[in-house]
Amino acid sequence: MGNTVTCCVSPDASPKLGRARGAAAAGTERWGDAYQAAAAAGGGAGPAEAESGDSDAGGGAGPHLQHISDRELPDDLALESNPSDHPRASTIFLSKSQTDVREKRKSNHINHVSPGQLTKKYSSCSTIFIDDSTVSQPNLRSTIKCVTLAIFYHIKNRDSDRSLDIFDEKSHPLTREEVPDDYYKHDPDHKHIYRFVRTLFSAAQLTAECAIVTLVYLERLLTYAEIDICPSNWKRIVLGAILLASKVWDDQAVWNVDYCQILKDITVEDMNEMERHFLELLQFNINVPASVYAKYYFDLRSLADDNNLSFLLEPLSKERAQKLEAISRLCEDKYKDLSKAAMRRSFSADNLVGIRRSNAILS
Repeated sequence: MGNTVTCCVSPDASPKLGRARGAAAAGTERWGDAYQAAAAAGGGAGPAEAESGDSDAGGGAGPHLQHISDRELPDDLALESNPSDHPRASTIFLSKSQTDVREKRKSNHINHVSPGQLTKKYSSCSTIFIDDSTVSQPNLRSTIKCVTLAIFYHIKNRDSDRSLDIFDEKSHPLTREEVPDDYYKHDPDHKHIYRFVRTLFSAAQLTAECAIVTLVYLERLLTYAEIDICPSNWKRIVLGAILLASKVWDDQAVWNVDYCQILKDITVEDMNEMERHFLELLQFNINVPASVYAKYYFDLRSLADDNNLSFLLEPLSKERAQKLEAISRLCEDKYKDLSKAAMRRSFSADNLVGIRRSNAILS
């Protein structure tokens, strides 16, 4: 196949940098001999060289073929600007919130504003305080507060007002009430966004994990479609992200007609059209890796700390401690089973430490 050939012909073009150079050089020589024989039999250059017109700098190793993985990502979607796909790229909402956080801290320092009474609880030798929110089971109320705060910062610190007609509330109103002419000038506050999202989640009985996936889809839409979330489109963008996240995450998804019972003035045809456009703008990429999900969860926790949105802390009870120990033992046993299976398949230098071997008997 062309992919395998490329790894042998031009190791620098392959994304797998861990290949041995000796094996690559041997493969290059074998492929180069076969290519020269085929070229001589055909009376000219090979088909790949004739099409591309490019060859290696050495001149004897054959043409440079692009690896298929080099063509998977579009050129305009760099890793740094695509946090919804790559776990190492920083989330957009956390970057936008840092501007306000720094200004608030600077203002408090200049004006000598006291932080006031500390309400955060700290653990001691006799008491351990924990919250009921984990990456696998987030707290619903706290998660919705953090997600809506992230949306608030997206709107407040947006770069411009780029939008699409399918998300414009003037063209596609969610209620029968007349949309004012200056609807695009007034940014919604955090409480307004929270009430809108909280109403949808309560009526549709959605989970906290769905809220995190909603934020992932929202940032993916802004990146892929190159638009901004602003006062004129934030409701329909959030609604489309919730609609898609509920269908992807929940086993028993809420149908579009059910949302029409919540938002009584919207039609099923409008919901279907918005969902279709949302998927097309996402390039039908609805995958959310576990690493990306975890990154968004912990960044939301950081956002909560920066804005004094404390999670409810409770003393660790005996029953909760026993439950945590049981979960830890289960995960530990599962990890041991996976380690044993990996050891049976192959050994590496890293796994040689601690392996018991029987003594050899020489007769």
